[in-house]
Amino acid sequence: MSTAVIAVGRMKEKPYRQMADEYIRRLSRFGKFEEIELNDLPEPAGSSPALEEQLRTREGEDVLQRLKQGDHVIALTIPGKRMSSEELAVHVAELRTRGAGRVVFLVGGSLGLGSNVLARADEELSMGPMTFPHQLARVMLLEQLYRAEKIIAGERYHK
Repeated sequence: MSTAVIAVGRMKEKPYRQMADEYIRRLSRFGKFEEIELNDLPEPAGSSPALEEQLRTREGEDVLQRLKQGDHVIALTIPGKRMSSEELAVHVAELRTRGAGRVVFLVGGSLGLGSNVLARADEELSMGPMTFPHQLARVMLLEQLYRAEKIIAGERYHK
C-alpha cells in the first residue's frame, strides 16, 4: 500500500518546508509515500460565501484529477472523526489489511475543501476543533503519519 498527501497550497516558508521534508524522508522507509502540492486560488477581497464555494470547487477539480480509482480518500476537516495516534495507526493498518491500493489524505487550502471533494472522500479526519495554518496542519499530519508507521512497525516513538 502506498500513502499520499494531496494539499492545496504550496509550502512557501522555509521552516515548514524543512520539517515536512524531514517527515517525508522518514516516511519513505516504510513504503511508497508521495506529497502532491496543488496551487491554491487567490481569494478576492470582499468575497461572498457563494464565491468561496466556487473557489473551493475549482481547487477541488484539481484535487479530483489527482485521485485514482481505488484510492481510499481521507479528507481533513474540522468536523471529521477524531482519532488518537494509536487509533490512526490501527486504522491505517486495517486499510492495508483490506487491500487499499493507496491511502490519500487531503488537506484543503485556506478556504477548506469543496463539496465536490468531500463527496468523493471515503471518510473525514479531524485534528480537533481548532483551526491551524495550512502549512502547520500539513506538518502535523506528516508527523502523525510517521508516528502511525512507527507504531505499526512496533518501534518506539516518544509520547
